[in-house]
Amino acid sequence: MRRILIVGAGQCGLLLGHGLLQAGDYDVTILSARTPDELRRARPTSTQVMFGPAVAVERRLGLDLWADDTPAIAGLHWTVAAPPGGDRLDIYGALDAPARSTDQRVKMAGWLELFEELGGTVRTEETAVSGLDEIAESGRYDLIVIAAGRGDLTALFDRDPSRSPYTTPQRGLAAAYVHGMGRDPDTDLWPNVSFTVLPGAGELILIPALTTTGQCDILFWESVPGGPLDVFGDRPDPGEHLTRAVGLIGEHTPWLYERCAHLELTDPHATLTGRFTPTVRRPVGELPSGGLVLGAADVVVTNDPIVAQGANAAARCAAGYLAAILDHGDDPFDRDWMHNTFERFWADTAEQVTNLTNGMLQPPPEHIQRVLATAAQLPEVAGRLANGFADPNSLTDWFMTPDGADRYLGQVAARAGRPAVSASEPPIN
Repeated sequence: MRRILIVGAGQCGLLLGHGLLQAGDYDVTILSARTPDELRRARPTSTQVMFGPAVAVERRLGLDLWADDTPAIAGLHWTVAAPPGGDRLDIYGALDAPARSTDQRVKMAGWLELFEELGGTVRTEETAVSGLDEIAESGRYDLIVIAAGRGDLTALFDRDPSRSPYTTPQRGLAAAYVHGMGRDPDTDLWPNVSFTVLPGAGELILIPALTTTGQCDILFWESVPGGPLDVFGDRPDPGEHLTRAVGLIGEHTPWLYERCAHLELTDPHATLTGRFTPTVRRPVGELPSGGLVLGAADVVVTNDPIVAQGANAAARCAAGYLAAILDHGDDPFDRDWMHNTFERFWADTAEQVTNLTNGMLQPPPEHIQRVLATAAQLPEVAGRLANGFADPNSLTDWFMTPDGADRYLGQVAARAGRPAVSASEPPIN
């Protein structure tokens, strides 16, 4: 029986652990920094929107446990705020399969308890490099996977400059889990994730979700550092956080204020602030004693949450790593296997996720402006765009390049019997 240690009880680590446990012939241990009860009582660790393909990974493992309780997100609503004297651009795109957002305090606590009930081993401890080195030297495990994206263990994995264009944080992040948000009055596509772009300042994202106190919404500001939305750097207490977040809505997105005028936090710890630099790291870490560990998910591919890809990529990473481990049989998990396993995940998922995320952190180029303008007019384009967030690989041949956009928009215009949107309408700066 092969023995595998997973450090980190998050989206990737727990999916991988459950998958190995269900496969049989694997002795799986998960190191978690917190107990399930501690997770439920803590502050949120994330925002998340799990699209259909990632939800399917959970469902295949029998871990889609909150489907009846979580809002079934029907589509995405983008708004590009108007320049002075101009009109707002609104886009509604229907999803082929519902998306879902379950507070990771709920999900990870439940999965961790279930993992232990099903025969997995859970150890609750903070793990430093020195302790991990001792574990590796003991020879107890055939493979150690690092799936804890925070803390000093990430220092084991060198930054890959060829895949990491940024050296500083591109957004300040401020999220609050709230009750009392009104619905979008302008559409039947509900519930939806609302994504409002304030050019040059940042983004506001509103996400229907499930938390420890029931259904809720996530109010999530992404602010350009030093800009008018960047007001959470002192990490205010939860009450002040919510006051500032709603105040920004009144000032910068007043058309949303009525929906958000009567909010209250879902629990006393329901806010999250921070900022980090988007970074891709090399996947094989070497411990002081020479032992090797494999990095997973946001340990080695850390993207800004602007396009809600983190949890989805983590689920796909777990699925890819699971298949690679099962296919490897009794052969040693050496450096080449680790490198190749990550590179398959990079090629299948992480490269396009990273390209999409990094692109959305910058002002949109002209061809994307035309895509958005067309999507505001034609449901076909809006739907294809929405489902591209569910599978970023499907954006490659039309959304990510000027030539691809030209071809697709020309085809759509021809089918609709109308001229293609020109480069001059509407500008988005």
